[in-house]
Amino acid sequence: MKFAHTERTLELIEKVKAFMDAHVYPVEKEVGQFYHNPDNLWKVSPIVEGLKEKAKEAGLWNLFLSKEYGDLGGGLTNLEYATLAEEMGKIVWAAEVFNCHAPDTGNMEVLAKYGSDELKEKYLTPLLDGKISSAFLMTEPDVASSDATNIETSIVKDGDEYVINGRKWFSSNAMHPNCEMFIVMGKTDPEAHMYEQQSMIVVPADAEGITIVRPLAILGNYSSPEGHAEVLLKNVRVPAANMLVGEGKGFEIAQGRLGPGRIHHCMRMIGMAQRSLELMCARVTQRTSFGNKLEKFSSIRFDVAKSRCEIEQARLLTLQAAYQIDELGVFGAMSSVSMIKIVCPQMLLNVVDRAIQAFGGMGLTQDTPFSQFYIYGRSLRFADGPDEVHMYQLGKYTVAKYRDTKIYADDEKGDVSFQ
Repeated sequence: MKFAHTERTLELIEKVKAFMDAHVYPVEKEVGQFYHNPDNLWKVSPIVEGLKEKAKEAGLWNLFLSKEYGDLGGGLTNLEYATLAEEMGKIVWAAEVFNCHAPDTGNMEVLAKYGSDELKEKYLTPLLDGKISSAFLMTEPDVASSDATNIETSIVKDGDEYVINGRKWFSSNAMHPNCEMFIVMGKTDPEAHMYEQQSMIVVPADAEGITIVRPLAILGNYSSPEGHAEVLLKNVRVPAANMLVGEGKGFEIAQGRLGPGRIHHCMRMIGMAQRSLELMCARVTQRTSFGNKLEKFSSIRFDVAKSRCEIEQARLLTLQAAYQIDELGVFGAMSSVSMIKIVCPQMLLNVVDRAIQAFGGMGLTQDTPFSQFYIYGRSLRFADGPDEVHMYQLGKYTVAKYRDTKIYADDEKGDVSFQ
């Protein structure tokens, strides 16, 4: 596996770092104050909007779209983009500045790959321009959505329309003031094979019959301006042409959508962890307790060492998964993708927890980014598949891979009796 970057990628990494240093970090505190102000709930910071224009001008726009999408994105491989995602992850809202934030990234990929020309013109083009936003509606409150076959939202054909009924929640971006489109996953044929019952369809956010029931506070945080909403769909009618690919293709689309998206999430978490480590190291050189700088205490050094090891391990594992997606496709990289989804969120939680402890009470406040990092990491233990699903599947594949291992060289069947 080759993780060396091309000259162009190295140049982009430096450009993103320079852009962050020049334009994003200097306004981090001000943007944070804007979003913490209750009067600004569900509003986008004017500073962020201005930064988007700067990112466009700098050629740092839509870099997430891999080279298979031609001129629509940066023309990078998943491996090449991964390190850029790490840099963007060091501030929770920074990816939006580059139009590289979820769930818009996943929805843009779906539309670019599966959307009709009409859907591309109506939704993909303005999404690529950053003029609108979108949401992805999959999870439901009344069933265990960790098993997507449980989804109950119905999508029923009626002439040249589909009628949608269901209740969704954790619908990220549905509260965003610029959200104009949902991609909804539901069942078109409950009698079909379990993996061919589900379909995905594009739904205008202002369609009749849609009710935003409430925003969900994630660990007490509304995550404005995007939010995570509970959404009721009651007899919502959309044109039959809004069906993506065709009935029964929901799982196929989901797998293509989630593979690269998991790389993005994990690399952003690595960026958060790396920044937490750097801030922790700076903090412990500045504070004195019981007559010594904090950096002198063994417990601090152990925490720093463990954090660095865990970050490096997670980074290499995620780069491997990105490389395998590029070389083998999403299905060829399934085990590696499961590994990073298991490892990276817990790694981030471990590192952030140590950083909070090193900062003392300040680490719990809005004066540090740690609470936002923690919420992100804890949420990602559910999002894009909970830990248990990935561990179950990874365990299954691993046992199958090594089931015929011989315990002794002369054992033909791989069996052994212990006496």
